[in-house]
Amino acid sequence: MMKGFFAKIAIALIAVFCFQINASAAEKYVVASDCTWPPFELLDAKKQPTGYSIDFLRAVAKEAGFTVDNRNVAWDGIFGGVATGKYDIVASSTTITPERQKQFDFSDPYFEIVQAVILPTGKTIKSLAELKGLRVGGQIATTGIFVVRDANVGAQLKEYDDVGLAIQDLIGGRLDAVVCDDPVAKYYANKKKDSMGKIHIALQTQDKEYFGFTVKKGRRDLVEKLNKSIKLVREKGIEAALIKKWMGE
Repeated sequence: MMKGFFAKIAIALIAVFCFQINASAAEKYVVASDCTWPPFELLDAKKQPTGYSIDFLRAVAKEAGFTVDNRNVAWDGIFGGVATGKYDIVASSTTITPERQKQFDFSDPYFEIVQAVILPTGKTIKSLAELKGLRVGGQIATTGIFVVRDANVGAQLKEYDDVGLAIQDLIGGRLDAVVCDDPVAKYYANKKKDSMGKIHIALQTQDKEYFGFTVKKGRRDLVEKLNKSIKLVREKGIEAALIKKWMGE
């Protein structure tokens, strides 16, 4: 009986040891997000990264069996960091564009958006052409800025490090309009206490854009892990739960 008892103890210890080895062997990826783009990327009360993109990637990581180390990184340095290997993944509402695909690899899309023009409550426009001569703000190097610039409508563009600062200037009368992703616009117009009721979405573009997780060029192994688990997150209803959590019904 004692012999059997010790054998069971030995088996239990081996099982614990093997579990510890497997846990320590789990891959860990450093994830960079510019936490100035609610509800996708923002800082919580403890100044930790949170938001839809970050929750979505955490769900993907759980399905794929790896862990993530989330970092808050300024937008203007985020892509240089992933290119040099400082960060493994960018989870920062990054639109998949042909230009960016030349420099980086992307996962399958995890969200679809359009661009929105925000105006003070009571003011309207029917086309981007009506931005001619107006002071238009947006976050630096984002597609909202690109859309207005490419439209060549003669707007006076002003770029900000944080779209929230552009919204503040709009409310304060220092800008005439702000252009950003439509869920971000809805967040500031309908949910954020210091701006809701003061601004509204006056126009949405027709061209759809798609967010993807960004990795260093050539990291197809990581892209395949992400894509497989993005599919599982959708199939299991996790995506729908996250949309409800961050954007409502």
